[in-house]
Amino acid sequence: MPRELQIQVSPEVASNEGMLKTHVSKLVQTSVSEIQYVAIVKRSIDARQRAIKINLKLQVFFQGEDLVLENIALPEYKEVSKAPEVIVVGAGPAGLFAALQLIELGVKPILIERGKDVRGRRRDLKAINRDGIVNEDSNYCFGEGGAGTYSDGKLYTRSKKRGDVDRILRLLVAFGATPDILVDAHPHIGTNKLPQIIQDIREKIKEYGGQVLFETRVTDILVKNNEVDGVVIQNGDVIHAKKLILATGHSARDIFELLDRKKILIEAKPFALGVRAEHPQSLIDSIQYSCDFRGEFLPPAPYSVVKQVNGRGMYSFCMCPGGVIAPCATSPGEVVTNGWSPSKRDQATANSGIVVELKLEDFKPFAKHGALAGMEFQKAIEQKAWQLAGQTQKVPAQRMVDFSQKKISADIPKTSYVPGTESIELGEVFPGFLTQIMREGFVQFGKSMKGYFTNEAILHAPESRTSSPVRIPRDNYSLEHLQIKGLYPCGEGAGYAGGIISAAIDGEKCAIKAVETLA
Repeated sequence: MPRELQIQVSPEVASNEGMLKTHVSKLVQTSVSEIQYVAIVKRSIDARQRAIKINLKLQVFFQGEDLVLENIALPEYKEVSKAPEVIVVGAGPAGLFAALQLIELGVKPILIERGKDVRGRRRDLKAINRDGIVNEDSNYCFGEGGAGTYSDGKLYTRSKKRGDVDRILRLLVAFGATPDILVDAHPHIGTNKLPQIIQDIREKIKEYGGQVLFETRVTDILVKNNEVDGVVIQNGDVIHAKKLILATGHSARDIFELLDRKKILIEAKPFALGVRAEHPQSLIDSIQYSCDFRGEFLPPAPYSVVKQVNGRGMYSFCMCPGGVIAPCATSPGEVVTNGWSPSKRDQATANSGIVVELKLEDFKPFAKHGALAGMEFQKAIEQKAWQLAGQTQKVPAQRMVDFSQKKISADIPKTSYVPGTESIELGEVFPGFLTQIMREGFVQFGKSMKGYFTNEAILHAPESRTSSPVRIPRDNYSLEHLQIKGLYPCGEGAGYAGGIISAAIDGEKCAIKAVETLA
């Protein structure tokens, strides 16, 4: 049996296999030659002191012991081309992992995605970045892999109570992700690597008889006697099935409108909204690592900050070290921001959503829209930002201190946001209560992170797609919709997940429940 150790070492030792083995040999009082292999099981950074340490959980294999390392392989999938069928709408993580779970259980998924495959999406991302052209079906939010594919691939989740996080991480490794995601405290794949993994998942679904339809928008859900009977797609064709996993993501406004129009129960849901702040990565490194120069053995520093301001939570969201701010509108006439990082996180700037929690009462001006009131509140801010920035994909921007002091910034330096910026007093974008909370909140952030509150930081508005503005209510046990038998609201869009891992877990759970009652 290997010996387990939990140790703290310098970043240099943690990153060098030979130095780590030497360090371990001294700890266990044996020669280096007696150690066959040192396996890192878990890794995290402790930056609380000036001398930064790396926390490691290790397995030490000595000479003469069997070197048994975990073999990560795919499950035994079944041929399902002639099996009973379940419709899955949406090819984000919830939909993809629901489809994989279905074929593992011997059921055929019909996976319907409004957008293009991962390769085809790239042209449309280029069009919105360079030309300001928004394709309503293919963008940073819609298309194979969902919003996470081209906006970072962060895998950190606090949703361990929701299901088996390690199972999802192992599946991703089996499909080509680096094994480091099993080790790191805050795992991350990277926008440059995730598309190939998503493509390989799709090909596996097809290999075992699943059906995948791209550029196919669902225009109606057929219901008979309060039971799902199938869907209608944009060309008028009908696909019949008694089970439907609805995994359309947090930006599928047409689906929310469809459900509302058909009197299928949905509810307004609070979410969070604010700006995306960009700092020089070197500044964040100096704050977080208490150093002038990060060095080669530490990764670009992330940050996480939460404050209560005027009775509301204001916090960092989807923080991207060494990353880029992206235009994430899903319709013409709106501006939306998000962030992503490549796998090396080697860009010059760090960005993070800085958002304020909203309450249902904030949506009262849009009460006539009923369950869609939060969605209309969200749309109004995005459309106002588009108007203020000259009806382009440029983003309203302001230096951080200027924003808190209600000053229009005399100039905005070039940021990572490719379509460009427009100097705007961001108080014009947001309702007054939200503006005031953010003005005060940034000052408080600066007191916790010395150097954070600076005019070197540029705020981009708005960061508005933090989570779904709608919840599609379902039974806690069966996971079926409260009204419609055979309808399984799933993932972020339904209000039951908050990121790649939790969405994938929810997709698997919905697939299992759908199969349990499949005739």
